[in-house]
Amino acid sequence: MSSAAAASPQVTPATRELVRALSLRDAIALVLSVIGTGVFLKTAPMAQLVGSPSKVLLAWLAAGLLSLAGALTYAELGAMMPEAGGEYVFLREAYGDLPAFLFGWASLMLIASGGLAAVSTALASFLGSFVPLNAVWTTHDFQLLGQVVHWRLGVQQVVAVAVILLFSAINSRGVAVGGRVQWLATVAKLGGIAIIVAGAFLLSRTGSWANLKTPVTATIAPAGAGAFGAAMLAALWAYQGWSNVPMVAGEIEKPERNIPRALIYGMLLVILVYLVTNLAYFFALPFSEILTANSTAYRDALPIAAKAAQTFSSYGAQIVSIAFMISAIGALNGITLMNARVPFAMARDGLFFGPLANLSETSRAPVNAIWFQGIWACALALSGTFDQITTSVIFAVWLFTALVGASLFVLRRKLPAAPRRYRALGYPVVPALFVLVAAWLVINTLSASPVESAAGLVLIALGLPFFLYFRLRLRLMNHSDS
Repeated sequence: MSSAAAASPQVTPATRELVRALSLRDAIALVLSVIGTGVFLKTAPMAQLVGSPSKVLLAWLAAGLLSLAGALTYAELGAMMPEAGGEYVFLREAYGDLPAFLFGWASLMLIASGGLAAVSTALASFLGSFVPLNAVWTTHDFQLLGQVVHWRLGVQQVVAVAVILLFSAINSRGVAVGGRVQWLATVAKLGGIAIIVAGAFLLSRTGSWANLKTPVTATIAPAGAGAFGAAMLAALWAYQGWSNVPMVAGEIEKPERNIPRALIYGMLLVILVYLVTNLAYFFALPFSEILTANSTAYRDALPIAAKAAQTFSSYGAQIVSIAFMISAIGALNGITLMNARVPFAMARDGLFFGPLANLSETSRAPVNAIWFQGIWACALALSGTFDQITTSVIFAVWLFTALVGASLFVLRRKLPAAPRRYRALGYPVVPALFVLVAAWLVINTLSASPVESAAGLVLIALGLPFFLYFRLRLRLMNHSDS
């Protein structure tokens, strides 16, 4: 245990213990929360990079296998230390309090909250295609992190805030309630994707297996290793989120068995969904149509999913909008449920605001941590700065991921007698490969986006004064108790 946790376990006591109410099915649903907008949007830019359907599919598969390697690594860690906090706990035990705190700081203040703000804003935007939400009350442009932020306040921003508060309220009712919502959202999301896939294969007016044999067009340069790597990076964005599952390890039934199973089974399902969905796109559409699809959402051109859906239904754009919204609902619930356990674990160790360590006497959920995370996410949603912030800390995501992957080697040496019901498949090769690729992504991001990466370092470094404050306060409390 960390010095903070070991020295003063009574610093900020939880009123009750967490309840293990998440089944294997619920845990798998949390893994499947990674299926979001990426599967609808990323195929077009990947096709533009590599120039052929087969290479796009190969990039999706390679990124999926790399993510599975990471899941195998996290599975051993989660089964060995089934506590709330996930990566925070692994970093704390392997390297000490400071790296763990900085991860928790970045997760709560920047990554998770920025994700909630971004997804809730996207949900409000798609809802606007069915309900008039275009009213804007005021606008203003300003500079942040070297970029222009187009800030506005209107109905969409209010809806985004309301959605964040709604899912904070849902998850405050208990992890069992949040788990059921996640399962229902997952079933609905997979059902929506299944409609698009089945329609593309069975009803598409332009569908043909010959579309997959389309030669590379003259406008696409031959894909080298760099282009394929860039396509893999795009696919990896769509796979992000599986690493959050160990954050709720303290609430999963039989965690030594179910955490590894959820991570492995869930990632295999995600890989299958992504491959089948992309295969449906390439069957339904000529490759030239895919190359001109949009990589964002309903601006100058339709995203690839909408183009594929329009080959079998005149309501294709509306079908995809609904699928988008369902995916956003699942993502919002999953982010709220899983990431709130990080500040709870930090506060329990005395390294964050004490009240966040308390659990509700009725729901036995970390209600204070959930609402702290939700209110900060609302502030980011209203500020309009979440895109700039999350872009600036994306390299930090991979930095901490690499450190967590390497912690498996550290903890095998540091805690040789720790119970390990599950051992990472392919150790040491598979975890080492995962760590090396994660480290390469950190270096590549620093090289490709030095300004944004430097800004991210500054944002993370802002957590240092808070760490010193909480560490000093903890020592003073321990001294007064002795």
